[in-house]
Amino acid sequence: MIYDVRHLTTVRYDAPVRLARFNLRLRPVAWPGQWTDDYSLSIDPQPQSMQERSSPWPVHVVRLLIENPLREIGIESRFRAGVSGGAIEPQAGDPTIGAVAAAALLDPAIDPSAPARYLYASPRIPLLAEIDLWTGIDLSPDRPVIAAALALARRIQGEFSYDPDATDAATPTAEAFAARHGVCQDFAHVMVAALRLAGLPAAYVSGYLRTDPPPGMPRLVGADAMHAWVMLWCGPTRGWIGFDPTNGCIAGDAHLFVAMGRDYADVTPIDGLFVGNAGQHIDTSVDVMPISK
Repeated sequence: MIYDVRHLTTVRYDAPVRLARFNLRLRPVAWPGQWTDDYSLSIDPQPQSMQERSSPWPVHVVRLLIENPLREIGIESRFRAGVSGGAIEPQAGDPTIGAVAAAALLDPAIDPSAPARYLYASPRIPLLAEIDLWTGIDLSPDRPVIAAALALARRIQGEFSYDPDATDAATPTAEAFAARHGVCQDFAHVMVAALRLAGLPAAYVSGYLRTDPPPGMPRLVGADAMHAWVMLWCGPTRGWIGFDPTNGCIAGDAHLFVAMGRDYADVTPIDGLFVGNAGQHIDTSVDVMPISK
């Protein structure tokens, strides 16, 4: 599938602010099975400084600095992307969880997507005993890794309620897990924690998901949103495979990969700070338009 993606963020301040600094993580990184072309980033007003910065994770980071007083800033990211590779399914010869955990400890790679980087607790994903108790039997060492991870994604989908009013971007993983309510960020954090507790390299992914309107209804412009799912390293042969606990599936050609990190903090699409005493309001509009198969 080929898509045109438009992501528009508007930040409004209640009073002029003297300085604003933003970190943007909106440009998709190179990833197997996906290509990106015609990327553009538009900022209004034009920042005094715009620099690309390195990251220890598979993330493109651009830092903006605006030093003139402002009441509003618009940030528009556009690109065309293609996803290919076909549906991924569990196979009879898939390695077990125990075999993958052992292989991860022996893998010598240290690059941003090396499995060793995603084995341990991270700032937003502590390794909670209650999650270990909840999934311990499901992730026993003798189970085939891909089938077990898919079953876990479906279990989260079935036992957790999608509720955008129950949590926000700062909600701790423990709180979302206890409530069994939340959004894609919360479900991905819970799944990553469970997989790491089983000794598996698991990462948090920020991206886009193609959504379709109900039958007979027109597609609404700006109605799409960014999405989060999980990447699991399934051994040196199968490599990284995406699992979507919000939808209980393996990530496919409707999932557009943007960035991968240890948790949400590493891949936050837009964050930053401003100098002033005004409140702020953020509006986001996203369109993921399929243009061909």
